[in-house]
Amino acid sequence: MRINNISSLLNLKGVFVKNIINHDNLIEIFVETKKKKQICPYCGNITSKVHDYRTQRIKDLPIHSTHSVIILRKRRYVCSCGKKFYEKLTFLPKYHRMTSRVYASIVNSLKSNYSIKSIAESFNISSTTVIRILKLINYSCFSLPEVLCIDEFKGHSGGAKYHCILVDPVNRNVLDILKDRKTHVLSAYFRNFKDRSRVRYFITDMWRPYVDIAKTYFKNATIVIDKYHYTRYNIWAIEGVRKRIQKSLPHKLRKYFKRSKKLILARKDSLDDESKKELDIMLLYSEDLRQAHYIKELFYEFTEAKSSVEARELLIKWIKIARSSGIKEYVSCANTLSNWINEIANSFDVPYTNGCIEGFNNKIKVIKRNAFGFRNFENFRTRILHCCN
Repeated sequence: MRINNISSLLNLKGVFVKNIINHDNLIEIFVETKKKKQICPYCGNITSKVHDYRTQRIKDLPIHSTHSVIILRKRRYVCSCGKKFYEKLTFLPKYHRMTSRVYASIVNSLKSNYSIKSIAESFNISSTTVIRILKLINYSCFSLPEVLCIDEFKGHSGGAKYHCILVDPVNRNVLDILKDRKTHVLSAYFRNFKDRSRVRYFITDMWRPYVDIAKTYFKNATIVIDKYHYTRYNIWAIEGVRKRIQKSLPHKLRKYFKRSKKLILARKDSLDDESKKELDIMLLYSEDLRQAHYIKELFYEFTEAKSSVEARELLIKWIKIARSSGIKEYVSCANTLSNWINEIANSFDVPYTNGCIEGFNNKIKVIKRNAFGFRNFENFRTRILHCCN
């Protein structure tokens, strides 16, 4: 009765437990299968004649956090044609030394953010074996969605500094990871797709090669600059003014301006009365800072536009004000945004952003940090797609 219970606990079909030995950090389970008729893989005849036995050690899932090994007394049959072959086992693939459920558990563990080394240690196998299993996972074929988001992240694998990520924001899926963000790499990649006309919206940041690729290969798509990417230019500009003014102030004031930068960055309407007074005092120290803060607040009026037509008018008006201010940080910001007026205005009619990509990029950073970086790009790509989908 005890043996039957243990066999049920192992959940291996046709296996009978003969003995169990507990070591300090290992459990050895001695098992045997029931003799039955086998089909010869060479001639197709049925035989039940046993030629000999051999003992095989098979790694299985840990039991109560202790590594376990199944020691199987394995039969080798002989056919009338003279060929010899081993019995087929449902839980053990051919030429393997681990049960099928160990492979399945490793594949499932690779979806987490754990490093390859920690996964290998938890299953009592080598890191090389985990990498070999990772290479068996294949993510290659997909069809282009109606909404396509594109961005880059630092990868430093395979000789490229930046890798490119493609995301479907509607279903929140990472479609693919490209080795580089350069034009010739993107062009060679998108050229292979036959369903490019399906893409209706192309969401990107302000990287010119992305827009050039969209205009070349997605002629039916509306190109949209993500809201986060053009809004941060306003933040960078006001921060540049604050740092420039801050350097000319006495030591104590420099420290105060640095510690109170949130007052300048925050929208004035969101501050309480006391914070507004502190902000007004800070703005008295510099005419440039006071004017820059006014332009910064004026920018948010443009971001609250209800349509692309209204947004285009407000943005053109804001660019003229920023340029006429003479503040170099905002002149540079205005010149940059003036190159993307139509694409920025499109973001007010399209309800999609690159927000989900930023979330995936954060997860990718965790994967890369836990692994202390990846040298092989294909392994890095497979791990990202497996974790994020």
